[in-house]
Amino acid sequence: MVGVEEPVTRQERKQRTRQALLDAALELLADRGFASLSLREVTKRAGIVPTAFYRHFASMEELGVALVEEATRTLRGMIRSARTDRNSYRRMIQASVRTLYEHVRAREDHFRFLTRERYSGTGPVARAIAVELKLFSSELAIDLARFDHLREWPSEDLYILADLIVTAMLATVVELLEVRDGDAAADARTIDVAQKRLRLILLGVPRWKPSA
Repeated sequence: MVGVEEPVTRQERKQRTRQALLDAALELLADRGFASLSLREVTKRAGIVPTAFYRHFASMEELGVALVEEATRTLRGMIRSARTDRNSYRRMIQASVRTLYEHVRAREDHFRFLTRERYSGTGPVARAIAVELKLFSSELAIDLARFDHLREWPSEDLYILADLIVTAMLATVVELLEVRDGDAAADARTIDVAQKRLRLILLGVPRWKPSA
């Protein structure tokens, strides 16, 4: 019959409740650290009883790690797709910065959580962020090795270069989050500075003598 909804499976209901918990936690983290968050207020916001929480996460720390993974998974894929032009640093930089900007603006709550916990958090959540950033740098190092000027670089030097780029992009994230909502001119300045910052980092690539 037209208009009859398909029945929701048990697995789908479980996934929806899990996502509701993640969304509730993120809403509550808008202006405070993860350590101040309690299980009871998360479940209350999600509309479930506290005991039901443990059907989805073993602890609040596990929920925090899941938030980290959710926030970084899509970004890594989007940035990876922006690095497809291996013939031009400039075009790669422009595409990567634009992709980062669009992703931050679309998911500011995720990035406020990541930057706050990276610089002031502790425990499993902070460690999860460090792991994700290392993975980000490792993937970027692999991509950089495909450029003609970098094919002979040792892995250690490629990783150092990738780490510099990731650190610069994190600085851009912080700057974007500090821009007043709707300030297009400030956004444009931030994007311009981000591109210049990356160009400055890559300017030394042709002159660099890889370590033995």
